[in-house]
Amino acid sequence: MKPVTRLFLIGAPALVVVSVVFGGGGDSGVLADNPPASAASAAPDPLASGSDDERAELEERIRKMPPGLAAPAKKDTAARIIASAENSTLDWRGQYDAIEDLDDGNGYTAGIVGFCSGTNDMLQLVEEYTKAHPDNPLAPYLPALRDVDGTDSHKGLDPGFTEAWVTAAGNPDFREAQDRTRDRVYFDPAVRLAKMDGLSTLGQFIYYDAMVLHGPGLDEGGFYGIRHAAMRKAKTAAEGGSEKEYLNAFLDRGRVVIRTKMTETQRDTSRIDTAQRVFLRDGNMDLALPLRWRMYGETFQLPAS
Repeated sequence: MKPVTRLFLIGAPALVVVSVVFGGGGDSGVLADNPPASAASAAPDPLASGSDDERAELEERIRKMPPGLAAPAKKDTAARIIASAENSTLDWRGQYDAIEDLDDGNGYTAGIVGFCSGTNDMLQLVEEYTKAHPDNPLAPYLPALRDVDGTDSHKGLDPGFTEAWVTAAGNPDFREAQDRTRDRVYFDPAVRLAKMDGLSTLGQFIYYDAMVLHGPGLDEGGFYGIRHAAMRKAKTAAEGGSEKEYLNAFLDRGRVVIRTKMTETQRDTSRIDTAQRVFLRDGNMDLALPLRWRMYGETFQLPAS
């Protein structure tokens, strides 16, 4: 599984709570359930400002945009690239039952985007699934998941939790629940905000990957903090700037976070250096196939359709 994972809690108590609905369709337009922020270095919430009329106008403008990364074929491409980083495979659909502790401080990492017992997204997933399926194999572990949230502890989860996860993943309803949580917490907010910033399909993917890796935090090491720092260096396309210049600034800042905020064993920047930066340098703004990239020393490719 992936050598790096998100750094910041996405559902812990925080000074700033973002709950702005943004855009129609999909499972949810929520930016993130409770993204954390630090009082000293929090980035501004890009969706919480402006009047209701201004937000409605923005929502309508984005609704009329081409689907971009949300188009089924593009979304599948994005899932395959992220799976190469998260699980060293292109078979993202084969990762619903994956689970292990990566010794990265986030507890158990599992499923299609690496839901973690220590970063709240796993708890959100299991809580949602249990509402509709109260007798599922993971339901008895909910008290323990709440207790270990924000830590790397396995207290109350061992033994048996990993087996319960694998059993649950055999149910198509749980696989669909993973899809919904991925979209609500990571995919939908990233794509909508990228469209707001005037970014191409590639730019939308770069936002999505950063959201998965760093978590939707407002602090300097979270997704919104990275975006805020990049916007200080370059204008977004929506602001009249060069998209390539802005995305390079965004990738530069993301690379700094990986190199300085993660542990020594997690500082590989392949997903930027030999994947996203390559696509950007090649001018593949539509994230069109064929694609070829390297991830942690391994070569991956997707042929033309």
